[in-house]
Amino acid sequence: MNRLNSAISQIEQINSLNQRDQWINRIHPLVKLALTIIYIVITVSFDRYDISSLVVMALYLWFVFTFGELSFKDALYRIRLVIPVVCLVGIFNPIFDREPYAIIGGVFISSGAISMITLIIKGLFALLAAYLLIVTTSIDDICYSLRLIHVPKGIVTVILLIYRYLFMLIKEVEKVTIAYKLRAPMQKGIHISAWGSLVGQILLRSMDRAEIIYDAMSLRGYKGEFVSSINKKMGLADLIYLAVWIVVLLAIRNTNIVGLVGELFI
Repeated sequence: MNRLNSAISQIEQINSLNQRDQWINRIHPLVKLALTIIYIVITVSFDRYDISSLVVMALYLWFVFTFGELSFKDALYRIRLVIPVVCLVGIFNPIFDREPYAIIGGVFISSGAISMITLIIKGLFALLAAYLLIVTTSIDDICYSLRLIHVPKGIVTVILLIYRYLFMLIKEVEKVTIAYKLRAPMQKGIHISAWGSLVGQILLRSMDRAEIIYDAMSLRGYKGEFVSSINKKMGLADLIYLAVWIVVLLAIRNTNIVGLVGELFI
């Protein structure tokens, strides 16, 4: 039950972050969505051995975290469950790619190890970019932006409803868990023999609640289309912000900035 309360608390904290009155929150949601997509595409396009140039892509993340007054520590905590999956993506690269890449301090480094580190950095940067979009843009604004780029309304509606009624599902799980604890106060955890019946009860309760919600939505005029009251206009500042970062990211992608800095000092 503590985990359920913690999950609800984390979602509420994220909702409070994307409702702040900060400059990053006031940027047009389509600009932030487009910039996030562009950032991820450019990040994953780096060569698998080009670590030095890839690391410079952290500039965008650093800028938003610092000037958007967001906690990097909290970001790592909230994506901690996905980080191991990212790290496992290239875990076999050192085994299959043993060609020598460099020798540093007498330590042999293979090309597979370099490509594994590059994949981990790419995955981590992509996760952090998506996280920044979520904590600076509400789900309504994100869905509004998706419709502006003509994402099918069915997909947008599903995304909106899943996020909005995630609380409902967690609450139902919490109620069933509490009921089980009251009937087995001395038992630690939920016995495996009760898992099937509890999942069935949660499913049935969720379906009943979903039917009630759908009826309420239908009474309010819902006909399968995502209707938003948002009517934001993209201003000059939004376009400048998008253009500047596109230029910066493309410059990082096409220029060996680390090498240029090294030659400057040498």
